[in-house]
Amino acid sequence: MAELLTLVPPEGIKILVTLFLSFLIGLEREEHKAESTYSFGGVRTFPIIGLLGYGLSLLSGSSLLPLCVGFAVVGAFLLLSFWHKLQKETLAGVTTEVSALLTYLLGALVQRDFYWIAATLVVISMLLLTLKKFLEGLSKSISGDEILSFTKFLLLAAVILPAVPNQGFTSFQLNPYKTWLIVVAVSGVSYAGYGLQRLVKGRGGVLVTALLGGAYSSTVTTVTLAKTSRDAGRPHLFAGSILMASGMMYLRLLALLWLFNGELFHRLAWTFAGMSAAALVVGAWWAHRPDAGPAAQAAEAPPKNPLELDAAFVFAAMFVAIMIATRLVVQYLGDAGVYGLAGIMGLTDINPFVMSMSQTAGTSTAVSVAAAGISIAAASNNVANGAYAYAFGDRETGRAGLLLMVGLAALGVLSLLVV
Repeated sequence: MAELLTLVPPEGIKILVTLFLSFLIGLEREEHKAESTYSFGGVRTFPIIGLLGYGLSLLSGSSLLPLCVGFAVVGAFLLLSFWHKLQKETLAGVTTEVSALLTYLLGALVQRDFYWIAATLVVISMLLLTLKKFLEGLSKSISGDEILSFTKFLLLAAVILPAVPNQGFTSFQLNPYKTWLIVVAVSGVSYAGYGLQRLVKGRGGVLVTALLGGAYSSTVTTVTLAKTSRDAGRPHLFAGSILMASGMMYLRLLALLWLFNGELFHRLAWTFAGMSAAALVVGAWWAHRPDAGPAAQAAEAPPKNPLELDAAFVFAAMFVAIMIATRLVVQYLGDAGVYGLAGIMGLTDINPFVMSMSQTAGTSTAVSVAAAGISIAAASNNVANGAYAYAFGDRETGRAGLLLMVGLAALGVLSLLVV
């Protein structure tokens, strides 16, 4: 086979590649003809257009002018074809005409040895053309709010992040780039859980809501589940689900530590993985204990979108404030001050504190102290979630939820012996 290929001129190989790639697009468009009264081109026209692009690229040499003129002429013919289509059909798409323009470019790309780019464009085009119904259905299922949310994430990650300076300022060595990178990472991890929760809304039940909600925010999920439990009559189900939500919190913290401090991640990996497994297993067992009430549905109240811009700026401000507080505490109060600050921060959002520890561990704070502080903050947060379950849930759910969460917090404190 290799010897046979050596007998074929290099330009012959390029012509065959151009024919093959153009034929694939023409074959897909040929099947599309049956769906409309008029459609431009098929298995013959598209390969000819590809060969036209190849030929003009060969004649153009280093100049792109003849190739561009040819592109304009082909575009003019396609414009006439589209105008004719409008006379036949009220609703006419321009997909076939644009595909023909792409086919023209394929020939030029192959002639100039851009084989990989040409093949990639064909594969992507084929996927877009053949997955028409799926993509149209997907666009209908995604609301305008979700598109806006994703746009906000792009604003945080692709617009603001590259614009902030990557250097330390003040005696505390506050780095705006690292600060905003942490905001993007925390928002991204939370948004992943939020998106999955919205995706399965109404189809997963209470346990799935607890798992996905815990990946987003265990505190928000605890409050939501506790409020829903009031009229459900399923205390075992909701108390166990609240415990499982906190189990997912440990996995979320591990993901963030893996991104920003490998030493802290390795120090806490087995401990937090064990805490998560214990919470998930015990929570699932408790949730499946029999209750007298009917089957419960997932909580109806949707979580707040974590990609709100005001929330991102508040998080950044909290992170900077906690970074400064941590350095001052280490300087004036020592390790005991870090542990006290961890206990206090656990009563609120622990993400800024955990991220602060990930940045100071190994420099101004010993890694062992940072790991212990994160464990204390997580245990404190579990106690706070137990209090929320008791305050917002029905009596039985609140009591069981509080006991389970205090037990998880106690296990977290005991884990300090191995951290």
